[in-house]
Amino acid sequence: MKILGNLIWLIFGGFAIFLEYMLAGLALCITIVGIPFGIQSFKLGVLALWPFGQKIEYMDYAPGCLSTIMNIIWLIIGGIWIMLTHVLFGLLLGITIIGIPWAKQHFKMASLTLTPFGRRII
Repeated sequence: MKILGNLIWLIFGGFAIFLEYMLAGLALCITIVGIPFGIQSFKLGVLALWPFGQKIEYMDYAPGCLSTIMNIIWLIIGGIWIMLTHVLFGLLLGITIIGIPWAKQHFKMASLTLTPFGRRII
């Protein structure tokens, strides 16, 4: 079921989200200051490509104030726009009964895109 869910995910917005993450990661990696944000964007892009069967959890250790500062900068740089894309796709898929599982994945990823630092993907 995970494979089928991921294949349908690719058709209904997953590939577009993946490309958005990859383009954002490339744009961020152009500057030296943006490299940590670009790497985080690449990680989120891989999750956006195959989200079913993967879990997101907070890190066991306290990442400290650097994680909070990085999350604030991430939010200003582009986290809001990527989150809005996830919410838009989630609302469009949530209208239909069949699209509800994929809408849930978009909403899960929308919350992750607001504060990606201090979390890990399993």
